Amino acid sequence: MKKALALTLAATMVLGLAACGSSGNGSGSGSGSGSGGDSTTVANKDKPVVWYNRQPSNSSTGELDMNALQFNDKTYYVGFDANQGAELQGQMIKEYIEKAIKDGVEIDRNDDGVIGYVLAIGDIGHNDSIARTRGVRNALGTAVEKDGATDSSPVGTNVDGTATAVKDGSIEVDGKTYKVRELASQEMKNSAGATWDAATAGNAIGTWSASFGDQIDIIASNNDGMGMSMFNAWSKENKVPTFGYDANSDAVAAIAEGYGGTISQHADVQAYLTLRVLRNALDGVDIDTGIGTEDDAGNVLSSDVYKYVAEERSYYALNVAVTAENYKDFLDSTVTYAPVSNQLDATKHPEKSVWLNTYNAADNFLGSTYKPLLQKYDDLLNLKVEYVDGDGQTESNITNRLTNPGAYDAFAINMVKTDNAASYTAILNQ
Repeated sequence: MKKALALTLAATMVLGLAACGSSGNGSGSGSGSGSGGDSTTVANKDKPVVWYNRQPSNSSTGELDMNALQFNDKTYYVGFDANQGAELQGQMIKEYIEKAIKDGVEIDRNDDGVIGYVLAIGDIGHNDSIARTRGVRNALGTAVEKDGATDSSPVGTNVDGTATAVKDGSIEVDGKTYKVRELASQEMKNSAGATWDAATAGNAIGTWSASFGDQIDIIASNNDGMGMSMFNAWSKENKVPTFGYDANSDAVAAIAEGYGGTISQHADVQAYLTLRVLRNALDGVDIDTGIGTEDDAGNVLSSDVYKYVAEERSYYALNVAVTAENYKDFLDSTVTYAPVSNQLDATKHPEKSVWLNTYNAADNFLGSTYKPLLQKYDDLLNLKVEYVDGDGQTESNITNRLTNPGAYDAFAINMVKTDNAASYTAILNQ
């Protein structure tokens, strides 16, 4: 009897060890069953994946990479509605100009009847950057159509109005018509190849202001990092309104000092969605839990702050214009969104391990806004996240550090280039 009992206990121990171990073929331990207690072996290719901030797509055409978005049945994208936000930014700039003219504020600095603006472009191959460039040009009437869409190409310099990628627009206020001209625009890429580069933008405004000084009436930027660099380098002192995008805390605070405005892409909602989608997939519950449907802790989002596009497997946060009228409500960009700030019960949602990267450690928005929010939500959602920062230049700087995917239950990926999703899925497919 004792011998039989000993054999039974030994067999049980062997089975238990086998269940907890790795298969040795690149798979790791992950739940995914929704039970919250068992530990089943899941192949890396079957683990939850969220692409965030940079949607897998063709950098030339903008066509979505559906192979990446459908990598497995637990793969999604989280970002924001780029077109809606771009339209908001363009409209914000136009309305600022119109109001300034009506209020008798000196907006045409050299009184030549031309509202001249310069534009800092983040990345000519990035869908969000393309959308923002188009949004400004569409709103100000300087857009030129190319291949069925607004041309988003940089013009270099265009003081004489002869560039082919843009045309002169016009704004009429109180019976008076002002010409609107894009004086200059360029991609802010540094010598090492990093895009959205704030230092490059600061240098650019130095060059532009030296070349055509008081012809510059407005500065538009694809993001706040570049916008604030230009604001601090030149436009603050010269009282030229500068408009950015992202609602970073420093940019919002600068509105009190003359920064024209920015766009909040609801980073608080995006960061929550990035980790919430992974949490739901790991728990094996409906993907809408804690998003459109209230979870057991009371977390839920309203339809006016996000949308889900099923055919794109993509969640998009909606945008809000931040101006002198409402900027005080946005001064701290790292506060979690109150309706989804409730702690999950660890007994129902046990800790899981997530590998998450940002494409560039120097990116102002990701570093100062998005990542701090992620670090707050990972605690609320009981996720142990390993954060990996890239150099903004090469995909291998990031993928070379994803050497043991079997150690993680899920992955959140922010690519250097939107074309490069296969660099990551190839590792998970091994």
